[in-house]
Amino acid sequence: MKKVALIPARYASTRFPAKLVQDLCGKSVIQRTYLSTVDTGVFDQVVVVTDHEAIAEQIKAVGGEVFFSTREFESGSDRIAEAARNIEADIFVNVQGDEPFQDRQSLEDLTAVFSNPEVQVASMMFSIPAADAQNPNAVKVVLDKDNFALYFSRSPIPYVREKGVEISYWKHVGIYAYRKEVLLSFTRLAKSFLESTEMLEQLRLLENGVRIKMVSTVHQAIAIDTKEDLEKAVAWYMENRLL
Repeated sequence: MKKVALIPARYASTRFPAKLVQDLCGKSVIQRTYLSTVDTGVFDQVVVVTDHEAIAEQIKAVGGEVFFSTREFESGSDRIAEAARNIEADIFVNVQGDEPFQDRQSLEDLTAVFSNPEVQVASMMFSIPAADAQNPNAVKVVLDKDNFALYFSRSPIPYVREKGVEISYWKHVGIYAYRKEVLLSFTRLAKSFLESTEMLEQLRLLENGVRIKMVSTVHQAIAIDTKEDLEKAVAWYMENRLL
């Protein structure tokens, strides 16, 4: 089973302009993401899918492979689907370009679920306390008994009606794995009502009857959306790499 990581990498960013080309201890954010993805050893091929020459040049500088998007896309999944059409592989994993420290065990666990032919799409989650579930930027997911997603929401789900009941919530991690045919068909579907309401593209799949297998992890990725996030990433790198 051939596995390919596709890393969507837009240059523009509303909250932190040009964040992917910012320096992170001697290499840019997108270079760190690419190199850490390769270093996991999970994938047969890793490709950065971008719309900008500056990102392409940085990836080529570390010996990486680049695919240029031919037009603007609304989502990362739409962007990687264009590249996937030209690559022969069984499983495609959408690795977020602004998460520079990828985890081998998490990606192995994610791709392993495709040994079950019923799994067409998979994603990841980790447990968070109830206090953190109130944050609308933390997307929550509820599951069926087989760990397939029932629903994703920015609201805290499930709602706890009885006071005093202690539960933990599952926070969604935005890394997706697809069988090729599902990825290509997903991008041909019209944007759905729930997707537009919550601004969560994975709801398009659920509304069209595509099940998403959820895989738990303890790895909490550092996603760089602000300058403060970049400072946290630098501190993490310095501590863990002993520089």
